[in-house]
Amino acid sequence: MIGRGLLVLAGIEEADADEDVEWLSGKIARLRVFDDDAGVMNRSVQEIQGEILVVSQFTLFASTRKGNRPSYIRAARPETAIPLYENLVARITADLGRPVGTGEFGAEMKVALVNDGPVTILIDSKIRD
Repeated sequence: MIGRGLLVLAGIEEADADEDVEWLSGKIARLRVFDDDAGVMNRSVQEIQGEILVVSQFTLFASTRKGNRPSYIRAARPETAIPLYENLVARITADLGRPVGTGEFGAEMKVALVNDGPVTILIDSKIRD
């Protein structure tokens, strides 16, 4: 459980590597999505001393192009995904300067969210333009 901050649903695909983790971690820690005194989204989770919860979420790579049952073929297998997930948690911890919360990789979890805003942002390390 965390207070004010970010819930990061991390989907890891087979094509991901350590450089994706490094880029993504910096982006998450410095993303300016919290209001400043003027009510403008201009502060990062670092600046507000917020918290981060990182939960692995392979279902983000669900493909529904064929049929009605999602395919997760792009999602990384555990032998690839677990080290990258652990690296992501370690990098965000370092970038944030304090520990982050985590889910349990591969476990069935109940995650509740109170979305203030609402602000939901998709960040894809393969699209860095």
